[in-house]
Amino acid sequence: MDKLGPRHRTCRRVGAPLCGRPNCPANKRPYPPGQHGRGRKRISEYQTRLLEKQKLRHIYRVSEKQMRSYYERATRSKGVTGEEMIRQLETRLDTVVLRLGFALSSGQARQLVSHGHVSVDGRRIDVPSAQVKPGQTIDLSEKAKSFVFVREGLELSPEPPGYLYRNKDHVQGTLSRMPERAEIPLPVEVEERLIVEYYS
Repeated sequence: MDKLGPRHRTCRRVGAPLCGRPNCPANKRPYPPGQHGRGRKRISEYQTRLLEKQKLRHIYRVSEKQMRSYYERATRSKGVTGEEMIRQLETRLDTVVLRLGFALSSGQARQLVSHGHVSVDGRRIDVPSAQVKPGQTIDLSEKAKSFVFVREGLELSPEPPGYLYRNKDHVQGTLSRMPERAEIPLPVEVEERLIVEYYS
């Protein structure tokens, strides 16, 4: 997987808090780092599309290769390509774990999965990119339920979006149905149409 680089550097580059954190440096300095960061530059159509693609890549922390495969899979679906691509990213196992509030960041959610602390329908899965299907139930291991960041996540995270059901007492959640595009809580606005144009 290609390097995604320091999180806030990318936030600064696009001038938006992609990490979703209120203390993100991009909120104070919404321009690229470096001495020429404040200079106004005209952005080409290609750069505009590239920027939208980079935003989505860094929100979900996926490599360029993974991003392209999500796009290609979306083009084969019956739905709107851009919406379908985001829907696939949103139903990755690590993203579902994050949305359920079992972690405070995508990095923690990914760590929970890759370290074998997450089960889907009773079967342990350690692949963060595994797709969760509607009706499937997500459980954490008994050990993970006592992790400080898991307890904090459950306490501090907002209610999950409408397509997810969460049982806080059992630290368990279910993907009730596929998400609608308007329900997906992205930290910044993303124009997926431009990403489709970038790849097509």
